[in-house]
Amino acid sequence: MQIFPPNNGGERGKGYQTLGSPPEGFEQQPENGSKGVFSISSYTQYFNVDTDIVLNRLMSSLYPIGGDFFSKIDANPDLYGLIWISTTLVFMLAAFGNCATYLMEKHSDSTTSWSFDVSYINLAAGSVYGYAIVVPVAFYFLLQYLGSNASLVRFWCLWGYSLFVFVLASFLLLIPVEFLRWIVIILAGSASACFVALNLRSYIAENLSLMVVAAFFLQFALAIFIKVWFFP
Repeated sequence: MQIFPPNNGGERGKGYQTLGSPPEGFEQQPENGSKGVFSISSYTQYFNVDTDIVLNRLMSSLYPIGGDFFSKIDANPDLYGLIWISTTLVFMLAAFGNCATYLMEKHSDSTTSWSFDVSYINLAAGSVYGYAIVVPVAFYFLLQYLGSNASLVRFWCLWGYSLFVFVLASFLLLIPVEFLRWIVIILAGSASACFVALNLRSYIAENLSLMVVAAFFLQFALAIFIKVWFFP
C-alpha cells in the first residue's frame, strides 16, 4: 500500500512513501507515561516470584535479628507477600477471634451457645489492610521529606512479610488461657517489631534512629490491638 498523492518534492526517486514509514520531518510522540499507572502489566514485575522465593522471605521474617531482608529483596521486591499475608491474616483474625471468644465464654459458662460475629471481618479488614498500606506510605513520604533514600515498594514488601508471624500466632491464641495468650502476643509482637526496626535501621541513615523506634512501637501496638480486639 502507498500514500497518495506521491511526494513530488525533495530528493529524486522518493515519489511514493510506504504506509509503514512516517513522512519526513514527522517525530513520533512518546507514549503517555501516566497510562502505565493504570495498566495491569506495569505491576506484573512485583508478582514475579515463585514458591521458593516466597518461602525464603517468610522464613526471614521469622528470624528478626538478621537485618538483611532488604538485601534479599533488592533485586526483586514483591507485593505478593503483602496481599497474600494481609488477606490470610484478615480471615484468620475473623475466624479464630470468634472461636477464641466462644472458647473463653464456654470455659466460664457451659451454657454458652456458638454465634459468629460478622463485625470481626470488617474490623480485621480495615485494621490490617489500613496498617499494611498506610504505615509504609507514611514512612516513605516522611523519609523523602527528611532527604533519605526510600522505596515505597520495598517498604510495602517489608511490612507485608512482617505480618506473617501474626498468622502463626493466631493458632496459639485459640488457647483459652489468658496468661498464655498474652505471652504469645508479646513474643509475636516483639519478633515482628524487631524484624521491621532492624531492617529499617540497615536501610536508612544513622541519624534517623527515631524513625526506627517509631516503627518498632507501631508494630508492637498492632500486636496489642490484635490481642485486645480479637482475642479478649
